Amino acid sequence: MAEKDQQVYPLPVSTNTQAKHDEDEEAGTVLSKEAGTVPSKELRKKRMKCLAYVVAFAVFQIGIILVFALTVMKIKTPKFRVRSATFESFNVVTTTSAPSFDMKMNAELGVKNTNFGHYKFDNSTIYFFYKGTQVGSAFVSKARARARSTKKFNVVVDLTTTNLPSNSGLGDDFNSGVLQLTSQSELKGKVELMKVMKKKKSTEMSCTLTISLADKAIRDLNCR
Repeated sequence: MAEKDQQVYPLPVSTNTQAKHDEDEEAGTVLSKEAGTVPSKELRKKRMKCLAYVVAFAVFQIGIILVFALTVMKIKTPKFRVRSATFESFNVVTTTSAPSFDMKMNAELGVKNTNFGHYKFDNSTIYFFYKGTQVGSAFVSKARARARSTKKFNVVVDLTTTNLPSNSGLGDDFNSGVLQLTSQSELKGKVELMKVMKKKKSTEMSCTLTISLADKAIRDLNCR
């Protein structure tokens, strides 16, 4: 009976062993927290960096589109000009009673196309005037001015005073030694970009030619 009533008591745990166990649990908790926190910060940094790259790329793309739209896609009006002129024949009658002239002029014309596409223009006519009265004309054949280039061609013009009125004041100009003519014309055509986009464009010529009677040559040529 004494053996049955005997109780068994657990061995006491030393204070040092319990403290060490608590420290191990606390360290494990700290490590587990750090292990979960560090990857989260790195992930946020990577996401922010990726977002910055996406925004920078979008801004770059928008810039490229704007530059393309303002340069390549912007269609400008070509310029039509008299570039130079020489005379094959030069006959001038300076008598005060019936002053007149009869000239054959070889004029070089130019169509300056600053667009990034071809400019195709139709047939046209260039007219020459003396004080508002037509004294000559020439036919301009249809052609094409290449992208960002100047199409040059020549026309021969017969200039004569047949239609001039008697009070035109031609004698006064002869006395001054210079003769001033003006030229006018209009070209109608289309600018073609990348064989896809086509836009109608018309260009007008307005030039003033000052002829030296003594030199039988163009002294001044001004176009606008």
